[in-house]
Amino acid sequence: MKPGFDPVPYAIPFFILLIVIEMAWAKRRAPEKYEPRDTLVSLAMGLGSTIAGAVTAGLVFLAAMWLYQHRVMTLGWTWWAWIACFVLDDFNYYWAHRTGHRVRWFWASHVNHHSSQHYNLSTALRQSWTGFIALAFVFRIWPALLGFHPAMIVTVGGINLIYQFWIHTEAIDRFPRWFEAVMNTPSHHRVHHATNPVYLDRNYAGVFIVWDRLFGSFERERAADDPEVGRIRYGIVRQLGSFDLLWVAFHEWVGIGRDLWTAPWRHKLSYLWRVPGWTHDASRDTSDALRQRWRERTGA
Repeated sequence: MKPGFDPVPYAIPFFILLIVIEMAWAKRRAPEKYEPRDTLVSLAMGLGSTIAGAVTAGLVFLAAMWLYQHRVMTLGWTWWAWIACFVLDDFNYYWAHRTGHRVRWFWASHVNHHSSQHYNLSTALRQSWTGFIALAFVFRIWPALLGFHPAMIVTVGGINLIYQFWIHTEAIDRFPRWFEAVMNTPSHHRVHHATNPVYLDRNYAGVFIVWDRLFGSFERERAADDPEVGRIRYGIVRQLGSFDLLWVAFHEWVGIGRDLWTAPWRHKLSYLWRVPGWTHDASRDTSDALRQRWRERTGA
C-alpha cells in the first residue's frame, strides 16, 4: 500500500507566497526582521528536509503498517475517527516536541529549527534533515496500534505541520483570549523560540495550546517593555554565529560526538539522554539553570 495523502507539498507554493508577502511587509515596517543569508539557510534547510523526508517516508510508512497489522481494533474512516486521530496526533506532537527539547539525542535533530536569530515565516521552513536518524517518528506512528490507519496518520500529521507554518511571524500580535486559550498562536510560539530565561523550553504545542496548559509548560508572552523580561531574543542559548549550511544542519551531532569522545566512560550515555547543555562537571548552562537564576534574580 502506498503512503497516505500528504498535503504539505501542495501547501509549499502558498508558503512561498506568504513569505514574499511578509518580506514586503518587513521591508516597509521592520527591515531587521529578515536577513538574506539567514533566509537562504532556512529555505535550504527546508529543501533538504523535504528530500530527506521523501527518501525515508516509505520506511516510516512500512513501520506504521507493521504496527497496524498488529492493531487492537479497526477504527475505519469515519468522521469521528479523523477528529480523534487529529487530536491524538497533536497530543503526540506535543510530547515529541517536548522530548526534542529535553533529551539531547532528539535535540540534535530539532535544534536547527531554533538556530535562526530571526523569527519570520521562512524560519518555519528551517526543518531537520536528521529526524529519521533521531527516530523522532516513533512518537507519531504508534496510534496505528490502536487502529488508526497509517494513511490517516500521515494526512493529519501534514495538516498539523501546515497549521504551524503561519504562527512563525511577528507581523501578527495577539488574538482574542478565547482563541489563545485553546489554539497555538504567533504570540505563544514566539515564546517558544525565545532565549530569554523565562521563555526557555516553554509552549511546545503544535495546534492546541491546551497541552501546555495541562502539563505545566505554558508561558505567556510579556510586553516588550516588561523590565523583568524585555524584548524577545531568538535563537539558541549558544548562538551559532554562522550561516554555513552544513554546520547549521549537523553542529549538535558534531557536539555530541566530541562529548562522547572526551567524556569519562561512566558519563558517556548521559551526553545522549540528559538535557541539552548538561555536562558532568557543570561547565555549561542548561535551560533549567538559566531559568532558575532568572527566578532568583527577579523573585519570580
